[in-house]
Amino acid sequence: GRRVLVTREQPGRLASMLQQRGALVIHVPLISIEEPLDGGEQLASELDEIDRYDWLVVTSPAGAERVAVAAATGRVRLAAVGTSTADTLARGAGRDVDLVPSRQRADALADELIRLAGADTWRVLVAQGDLADGTLADRLRTAGHQVTDVVAYRTVARRPEVRGLVDVADADALALASGSAARSWVDAFGVRTPQIVVAIGPTTARVADEIGLKISSVAADHSLEGLVTEIERQFSRLGS
Repeated sequence: GRRVLVTREQPGRLASMLQQRGALVIHVPLISIEEPLDGGEQLASELDEIDRYDWLVVTSPAGAERVAVAAATGRVRLAAVGTSTADTLARGAGRDVDLVPSRQRADALADELIRLAGADTWRVLVAQGDLADGTLADRLRTAGHQVTDVVAYRTVARRPEVRGLVDVADADALALASGSAARSWVDAFGVRTPQIVVAIGPTTARVADEIGLKISSVAADHSLEGLVTEIERQFSRLGS
């Protein structure tokens, strides 16, 4: 019966998991996923030659969706930063993802790839959003790998509709699944939040802190499942 705010473009799997645990989901989309400024030309060009690469790496479900067709036909090995991204890529490509780090973070994925490579030098294609930082690509380059990083999509802030403004006032919790969601929240509502605000991981929490948004807690497992579990834990803590 708790009312949980979801700000993603589509409520999707996050909303489904919340509803399965009895939450009332309030969907107030504050971001939209759009094509890159070049219309996706660079990504398409690299995907046309996907077999030149040893690894194709994605860091979000939106990126996974945009490379899945090429991943299905190529021999390239696949890596994803987290389980939700890996699930999206595996479904679209029709095959398993080869690597998902135990800690679902870009730096952990880079470290795992470097460890697996050993003395080898790999060609790596990284497809991610325009707001992603360069941590993953930079670490791989520093380790000697040949990295091409391509903007697969843009994250654009959306203004909430009037109905959304009304619903927000009654919410019990806010689920933040990305740093861009935190920024969009502050753009739309300032730093006022429901009593509980949970970030999916430390990167999202860091962005929130930088813009003055108070976080109640950070999911121990940096995935959608971990985000939902931590929201549930916060409600249980309040009720004890």
